[in-house]
Amino acid sequence: MLGSTHGTLTTDFRARVEACGETPRTAVHSSAAPSADDAIPVDVSGRPLHADVPDLDRFFRPESVAVIGASDAEGRPNTGITRQLIAWADRVGARIHPVHPTRPTVFGLACHASVADLPEQVDLAVLLVSDPLPVIEELADTKVKFAVAFASGFAETGGAGAAAQERLAAAVRRSGLRLLGPNTNLNAFEEFRDDLDGPAIALITQSGHQGRPVYTLQELGIRLSHWAPTGNEADLETSDFISYFAEQPEVGAIACYVEGLKDGRSFLLAADRAARNGVPVVAVKVGRTEAGARMAASHTGKLTGADTVVDAAMRQFGVIRVDGLDELQDTAALLARARRPEADGVVVYSISGGTGAHFSDLATEAGLTLPTLSQAKQDELHQWIPPYLNVANPVDNGGHPVGDWRGRKIIDAILADPSVGVLICPITGPFPPMSDKLAQDLVDAAEQTDKLICVIWGSPVGTEDAYRTTLLGSSRVATFRTFGNCITAVRAYLGHHRFTARYRSPFEDAPRTPSPSYRKAQPLMRPGQQLSEHAAKQLLRAYGIRVPREQLVTSAAAAVRAAGLVGYPVVMKASGPQLGHKTELGLVKIGLTSASQIRDAYRELTDIARYENVPLDGILVCQMVERGVEMVVGVTQDDLFGPTVTVGLGGVLVEVLHDAAVRVPPFGEDQARAMLTELRGHALLEGVRGAPPADVDALVEVVLRIQRMALELGDELSELDINPLMVLPRGQGAVALDALAICR
Repeated sequence: MLGSTHGTLTTDFRARVEACGETPRTAVHSSAAPSADDAIPVDVSGRPLHADVPDLDRFFRPESVAVIGASDAEGRPNTGITRQLIAWADRVGARIHPVHPTRPTVFGLACHASVADLPEQVDLAVLLVSDPLPVIEELADTKVKFAVAFASGFAETGGAGAAAQERLAAAVRRSGLRLLGPNTNLNAFEEFRDDLDGPAIALITQSGHQGRPVYTLQELGIRLSHWAPTGNEADLETSDFISYFAEQPEVGAIACYVEGLKDGRSFLLAADRAARNGVPVVAVKVGRTEAGARMAASHTGKLTGADTVVDAAMRQFGVIRVDGLDELQDTAALLARARRPEADGVVVYSISGGTGAHFSDLATEAGLTLPTLSQAKQDELHQWIPPYLNVANPVDNGGHPVGDWRGRKIIDAILADPSVGVLICPITGPFPPMSDKLAQDLVDAAEQTDKLICVIWGSPVGTEDAYRTTLLGSSRVATFRTFGNCITAVRAYLGHHRFTARYRSPFEDAPRTPSPSYRKAQPLMRPGQQLSEHAAKQLLRAYGIRVPREQLVTSAAAAVRAAGLVGYPVVMKASGPQLGHKTELGLVKIGLTSASQIRDAYRELTDIARYENVPLDGILVCQMVERGVEMVVGVTQDDLFGPTVTVGLGGVLVEVLHDAAVRVPPFGEDQARAMLTELRGHALLEGVRGAPPADVDALVEVVLRIQRMALELGDELSELDINPLMVLPRGQGAVALDALAICR
């Protein structure tokens, strides 16, 4: 963990940032959402292009608070909650008003019989009642800004609870207030340390207990500024808090524990706002497995979504997904506090050659760059390190140099190398006095450099003075307890800054008006029906996607004439609205080279269709395209995110290898190309075993045109599958050989 410093927060932090030549974030961003008086722009499908950021200042720092159902009777659950709220209100400087129909006072404060009797308009109403619905309706006339409902028994319990939650959500919408909960807790009203300096972590959790490890980072000197326990999210959701926290100047990173997303589009808009502001979002998202998804749904009553789509959407918008709460706390702490890297190179420095080699293997396997230090740098290091030890990277000092003046010289020399952005020192266990001197030298060096220094303190005890005082007492050294967490955090740190340096919001270029292609495609759509291959290819043509030369015929004689026009050899395929996988039924004939073969194929295809009772709109006589890389490109509808675009290896490989990449529109050319590099079979596009490189530019263009189709047709298109899309050699384009389309 990064250690603590003490002093004032905002002034000192801004001064340090400005001294480094960086401009601190403010609550207003150049791409901020429009004001409430302005219409939020929408894309061609009517979906918003900006996050609607709620003004949550009065939620976290209200001037007046009403506690509905307040109590001071010993032994009652509401009594403990009331006591905590009174203490919290005192810390934030809020006036508190207990409300209870039968109590004149609560903890010495004047108590009011009903909401209508409140002496002033309140910013926040805390509902300590089993049924918050009637109270929400009472609050509608008081112009209260925010309410919190702790009550459970809603969507997390099943159908009846979900219906009750929808009634509550509808009442909230009518009232004009914003609601946190139901099924939430008191985490928003925890006591946060005010003696810690530096950028803070803002925490969002759907399960309050899962935020405890991050909250306790304060005991290690890491500042926490906010905690939003979102519960069932009948109104305020994770996305609202991401959008809000991304605008707060004191927030250095946002840590999230997410069980289910309420709305995929809102989440992407919030992540986009954070990416534009350079604020890292680190998230644990449960639901990777079927069992995890079931548990999440039963706990929060929301969809978890297809995990492959969730994972892809997070990567697309720069959300750093981690698996464990320990990774969440370590990664968020590092990203909140570390300065922008000067280089991507990582140097591993250790007392032990074995330790350095072990860590270097793991780091390289994880994708970190460990540059070989120049010969000049190695010669410099050998002034203080025996010549028989390796100093190329990892750097092995042999132990003894760290015990005297040489130790600091070595560290400074490594940090002076322009290829080095991160120095990582694994200390597998305490070995006084060498480990004590090494820890102090690392801390002292960290105060003199903008480069990141990480230490892994491997002792299972954790009570050593070098760890508890020296390392955790530093605000500049990032200290970890495991190799894995250090590698995860450093990889996220370097990746986040690479991502934000080139990030451009895809929503800025999202189409807002229908294209001429959409007007051509509209008459081809058949609501609730699957299109025939011929009709599906017409849909592709409307969006400028190349298909083979082909003709649809209804007689053997017409098939022969069509083959002459298309050019031998040809492929013949049955075409009908109920045909999906034609090959399995024997309804595809390839490599036909003569009129007699054409007539025989026509007869066989129509006989099979008649036997299988498959209606046809005709037989397709198609140009045969042989040389290229078979890919699949498609559109599916995700429950959370709407239309998604998939690209992968096609033909039979799509079912064997499941090698595919997914993106959520809108996205640009950079993301389309990134999809291809994610494929395990990407080398096929580069050319293998003498095959020429494929026309990747043409493939990218098809992906972008399919994305446009997905955006414009929206809910009208349930599914689209081009398989195979034959990507020809470089400069020759790509041809959609087969297509399936299902309309909603």
